Amino acid sequence: MGLPPRLGLPNRRTNRPAGPGAGALVGALEDDSRFTSLGRPRRVWAIGAIHAQPDRLDLIHQAIGQRFRPGDRLVYLGNMIGFGEQVVETIDRLLAFRIALLAMPGMIASDIVYLRGQQEEMWQKLLQLHFAPDPRTVLDWMLRQGVAPTLAAYGGHLDAGMAAARGGAVMLGRWTRELRQAVAARPGHEQLFNALRRAAYTGGAASQGGAADDGSSDGLSKDAGDGEGWTGSSRGGGSLLLVNSGIDPRRPLTGQGDAFWWGSAGFARLEQPYGGFSRLVRGYDPNWMPESPGVGVGPATVTLDGGCGRGGYLVCACFDSFGEMLDLFQA
Repeated sequence: MGLPPRLGLPNRRTNRPAGPGAGALVGALEDDSRFTSLGRPRRVWAIGAIHAQPDRLDLIHQAIGQRFRPGDRLVYLGNMIGFGEQVVETIDRLLAFRIALLAMPGMIASDIVYLRGQQEEMWQKLLQLHFAPDPRTVLDWMLRQGVAPTLAAYGGHLDAGMAAARGGAVMLGRWTRELRQAVAARPGHEQLFNALRRAAYTGGAASQGGAADDGSSDGLSKDAGDGEGWTGSSRGGGSLLLVNSGIDPRRPLTGQGDAFWWGSAGFARLEQPYGGFSRLVRGYDPNWMPESPGVGVGPATVTLDGGCGRGGYLVCACFDSFGEMLDLFQA
């Protein structure tokens, strides 16, 4: 099938304000393990909702692999599972590409980030279904939202789940325990689900070794070039924020809660920088339709959802650390 086609860059920006209050916000986030600081990267590669489509993911990985350089970061914007049936294969592809990138000189584990999306959130809640006050209603709702293929991929049966929900907490606990064991039996799967973060951002203080305060590193000294004309930026401030589906503009970032995967309405209305971030990027639009554009660009937002897993394409964009889009692909 070859490499995914390069798309035109919509509404390329030339001004990149850091926004007021960025330093204070980044300082607060660096103390919160739910968020990931990307430091001051050369570039950030962001992949939209995959929805268990490993063949399309392979093409995007191929394109990124040919262009990825030390100092880059890779962020999967959530909804890696759900809707599609090839869940296990998709997670295996994510882990294999992670290994390939980490083999590059200068790369460390925190350079690759997985965000929690709606589908991952529902899956984690399903594994704790025995704590739900009305498990049958919750399970029925999750199945209608696309979690059924993930359940089947790990050997779960709907009829057995419904029977367990009717049977009480002990029976339901046994059913969810079997699902957790099935996930743990797949090398790396449990670890990936446990590594999910709510959001990722650029900016923040960096140490002399090029490492951000959270321990991530681009393998370069603070102002050292990489031999290809790039010099690590010394400009601070949180300028690029990456989330799954949206935010609630009325709340501070550390108080978003589940708005990251359910707060899409507020994201669509955002017309100015939020909380010191001049550009916000999401990978899933719950209102996507076949006639929707694969990439939506607003005054302060970018949506990277081509409808992968719903009859559309998988979208990947490359940004600099201040939110300017540098490249765009779809598969």
